[in-house]
Amino acid sequence: MNQARTRRLTQTIRWELILAVLLLIAVTGGRILSPDFLTLANWTNLLANFVEIAFLTLPLTLIIITKEIDLSVASVLGLSSSLLGLLWQAGWPMPLVLICCLIAGGLAGLLNGFLIVQFRLPSLAVTIGTLTLFRGFSFVLLGDKAVADFPPEYSNLGFGTVGFLPIPFVVFGVLAVVTAVLVHATPFGRTLFAIGGNETAARFSGVRIRWTKLILFTLSGLTSALAGIVYTFRFMSSRADNGTGFELSALAVVFLGGVSVVGGKGTVGGVFLSLLLIGVIDNALTLVDVSNEVLTIVTGSLLIASIILPNLLSQLRERVRSRQGAAVRASMAQSVPQNPS
Repeated sequence: MNQARTRRLTQTIRWELILAVLLLIAVTGGRILSPDFLTLANWTNLLANFVEIAFLTLPLTLIIITKEIDLSVASVLGLSSSLLGLLWQAGWPMPLVLICCLIAGGLAGLLNGFLIVQFRLPSLAVTIGTLTLFRGFSFVLLGDKAVADFPPEYSNLGFGTVGFLPIPFVVFGVLAVVTAVLVHATPFGRTLFAIGGNETAARFSGVRIRWTKLILFTLSGLTSALAGIVYTFRFMSSRADNGTGFELSALAVVFLGGVSVVGGKGTVGGVFLSLLLIGVIDNALTLVDVSNEVLTIVTGSLLIASIILPNLLSQLRERVRSRQGAAVRASMAQSVPQNPS
């Protein structure tokens, strides 16, 4: 068990090192492309622009480690934003509105988890369905209209700063640290890797798989609802289509961060580096007026690369191990004395 954990950690550290080098190259390239790239104002803008996607990556990391997936995160974000606008327009006090949004997100995630664990349905199929369902509810709540008359004091929740760091990014940083500790330093985290590595063996070991997945999907809904609140206050606008397509960007970040698409591998640190890497690339291209179409192509390319590159690296390691093993066996065979005839 300890050897397996050490091997997994060693492999991940190597991938994180690659991400760190790529991030350094991207920062250097951004500095070359634009003199404004390294300014504090630009970095405040850079960190603020992907903070909602950052929130979505946290629950996705945990869920994908267990060999599941949640494609409904962006739709829950939109549902939370729509509910916020509807209840505020109806005259509800803002603290109660925010609580209701979080509860709605938690219930949406709970529904995903219930369908998956109770009826043993594949999470891919379930969350494709609820992706459409929750987005449909958003349009039922608000239609095509936008709500924008929010109290100005709540704008800090969207784009206030602590120094040059956006307040939402600080909140994300705290949640990321908590998530990292949970995943890499607690029995619960070991449970996630056990489920993703071999669910049958984990079940026979007494792991409460159903409850674990139910908790993960509920947390995913809560975090997505929080992202919806942040998005609404960052733009001071509640719309049913808020966050459309964010699930693809979040998945690109998670997979590029080294979380295995087949489960059982990954770290929060790798996802954080991947998040910064994609954010830096997007920001640098935006500074030189690259069109949205090109940015979309870049995101799609990164999503493909995020799946292919870790697998290629894993295959390369396996080949090296096989050759080393063959060399050791050949050496041992040569060292064995031959019996005299």
